[in-house]
Amino acid sequence: MVKVVIGSLVIADTPRIAGQNAEHVRMLAGAPGEFPPIVVHRATMRVVDGLHRLRAAELRKQEFITARMFEGDEAEAFVLAVQANLTGGLPLSVADRKAAAARVIASHPQWSDRLTASVTGLSAKTVAEVRRRHPAATTRRPDSRIGRDGRVRPTDALEKRRLASELILRNPELSLRQIAKAVGISPETARSVRARLLRDKDPADREPGEGRWTAEPPPPPFPDPPGTRAGTGPGQESADRATVVQRLRTDPSLRYSENGRTLLRLMEAHAMSSEKWATLANSVPAHRRGAIANAAMEYARGWRVVAEQLARNAPHSA
Repeated sequence: MVKVVIGSLVIADTPRIAGQNAEHVRMLAGAPGEFPPIVVHRATMRVVDGLHRLRAAELRKQEFITARMFEGDEAEAFVLAVQANLTGGLPLSVADRKAAAARVIASHPQWSDRLTASVTGLSAKTVAEVRRRHPAATTRRPDSRIGRDGRVRPTDALEKRRLASELILRNPELSLRQIAKAVGISPETARSVRARLLRDKDPADREPGEGRWTAEPPPPPFPDPPGTRAGTGPGQESADRATVVQRLRTDPSLRYSENGRTLLRLMEAHAMSSEKWATLANSVPAHRRGAIANAAMEYARGWRVVAEQLARNAPHSA
């Protein structure tokens, strides 16, 4: 957290259609104590979360305000702004969230309806409706979409399930075979889509036991040491580690939470090859090697505790 000059901050691109609420600002200004930190996009100094707290600080004649700095791009900053304003304080209205969903669909066309719903506070069904009503937001059609569970699903299959859901909603009297024939899916898939609609769930997902989507298998959490696999070495090892982190960055549950971003930053800092680590070690002055060795051992023990805890609690795939 840092103290920033209030006059240096930019107020723009808020997910609130009606802008700030003057009554809420006055209520905050009259409350005792300091405000929780606001969130500021470092690259633009735009306020991502905390507009009302900022305005209240201005009413208090404050020159500085406490802030946490967000390092992502502007599209990511907007998603964070939406997610931060779903609960607590003055939550976004349904209209705000629907407008935000249209923008998220445009900036993240590879995200599934369920994933978009998870960051906008809407149901997957509502997001699907927003997607249909804003065709300009869906001009980019990726070959696959990322689901809330992090799995990659082909859009062709998703599109057929979506079409089936629309057909069922328009003509609920149609048989499963009629739906399957009209859309080009199996009757069992049509049954799955209907079952999910009845439970108000995302029809793009499959039912338990129906089978798994074909998706690129995730990489191992920690690459093997150099030389233990054919065709690998320090360069490949470093690339593997970077790939692990890059894939983790697509998970909004990590990317848009403070603890998740901290973990990603730590992993990025450690995503170096053994050769690079050796170079760093060799550059340490002789009189500091013992102290740094002890510190490195402590850090390694900390990572091992984290790894063991995660391994114990990790869900096992069927």
